[in-house]
Amino acid sequence: MATDWLGSIVSINCGESLGVYQGRVSAVDQVSQTISLTRPFHNGVKCLVPEVTFRAGDITELKILEIPGLGDSRQCGDSQQMDMAVSGVGCQVGPSQNGTGKVLKKPVSSSAPQNIPRRTDMKSQDIVVSPQQQCSKSYMDRHVETLSQSKGFRRRHNSWSSSSRHPNQVTPKKSGLKNGQMKSKDDECFGDDIDEIPDTDFDFEGNLALFDKAAVFEEIETYERRSGTRSRGTPNEKPARYRHDENILESEPIVYRRIVVPQNPNKEFCTDSGLVVPSVSYELHKKLLAVAEKHGLTLERRLEMTGVCASQMALSLLGGPNRLNPKNVHQRPTVALLCGPHVKGAQGISCGRHLSNHDVHVILFLPNFVKMLESITNELNLFSKTQGQQVSSVKDLPDTPVDLVINCLDCHENAFLRDQPWYKAVVDWANQNRAPVLSIDPPISEMELGIDAKWSLALGLPLPLGERAGRVYLCDIGIPQKVFQEVGINYHSPFGCKFVIPLHST
Repeated sequence: MATDWLGSIVSINCGESLGVYQGRVSAVDQVSQTISLTRPFHNGVKCLVPEVTFRAGDITELKILEIPGLGDSRQCGDSQQMDMAVSGVGCQVGPSQNGTGKVLKKPVSSSAPQNIPRRTDMKSQDIVVSPQQQCSKSYMDRHVETLSQSKGFRRRHNSWSSSSRHPNQVTPKKSGLKNGQMKSKDDECFGDDIDEIPDTDFDFEGNLALFDKAAVFEEIETYERRSGTRSRGTPNEKPARYRHDENILESEPIVYRRIVVPQNPNKEFCTDSGLVVPSVSYELHKKLLAVAEKHGLTLERRLEMTGVCASQMALSLLGGPNRLNPKNVHQRPTVALLCGPHVKGAQGISCGRHLSNHDVHVILFLPNFVKMLESITNELNLFSKTQGQQVSSVKDLPDTPVDLVINCLDCHENAFLRDQPWYKAVVDWANQNRAPVLSIDPPISEMELGIDAKWSLALGLPLPLGERAGRVYLCDIGIPQKVFQEVGINYHSPFGCKFVIPLHST
């Protein structure tokens, strides 16, 4: 019985570890329970050895792909039959439903390479033949020819082909119709043999070196000159694009030194935009204010402008809109305003009035004097109409740190005030309080400063302030340009769109 299977083409599944083998049965040993295959294929790839032998314990599944001895017409050539067997085109014979014919079908092998389905005008279907016509020579030749055409493709697309084909589908020979018929899309995409693919990489650098860019551009330029494209106004380059903050009009070069003073400045500052702002002496600054007052910029106007600018700066230092809004009533800031009995003190009182109008808790310190300046009396009268608090003793100042201290104690004249007990007591309180200090129009000499400031606000033009004045800011108090020219200052406003700007030391 074992010899009856010699010459059969079988598929042996040995599990996941060994895989699937296909080949022709060359020997069957019943005693040792072994089977040998000649011209074997392992997982669709032809083996290097001419023969392999399997034990019965290693075989998980055995399928017979072709049985010999069914007639002379069955013998289709050893090499052709082996290719057909491993390609899954064996002829499995079985009775049909009516008993008069046989149905030729292809068994499915998950590991054997399959040829892909091709689109033809003929529909793939089961072919019913009589027992005398089983596996006829003409029928097998058709399949061998079809398989030989797709042999190169089978090597590359084994997995896709095996999963996409119907198990009972037979691929007929492709029709040779040309005129009026659409060319097969599969042949256009997958028709090339794998042997025709070049093994060398494409030389991009060598191919790019063949392109002469200079010659091409010269040819384009020559064509434009001859055709008159440029002479008719056609632009030869893209127009420049500008941002929203760039000027599209040509302007004169920027002059950063636009303020010139008659005397050599002791110190110079610059703005954020790079404009140079020189400092002036106290005598020149005093003369500038006197000339401005003569032309109508009275002391009351100057006090009002100084108070507005100082309050704006103080509100910004206190947090601005993040701190001062209706939702933060519980975070109402507290400012301690220290003023002396002079014009500088009047400027501080004006600043305190504006801060109190903006819902800031202001505590104004002003010592008691028998006779006050008229400007101070007028400012106190307006301040009393606000919710601000006025004190004349250091004991009434807060014991806890405040949000900001505004210093208006020091003056350019009246140096004897610094020897008064109230002055020393207020200076000690300010130095012990850990709040930042803003000085309004501080004096030049650092010896006259009893309180170290974090910020200082200068009026009109800065004085040559020292390091104890902190960071210097400049405010516009409304002095006209011709007033500057009258005192010998070539002036051009550095403020731009603001009334208070920061200055940086050069």
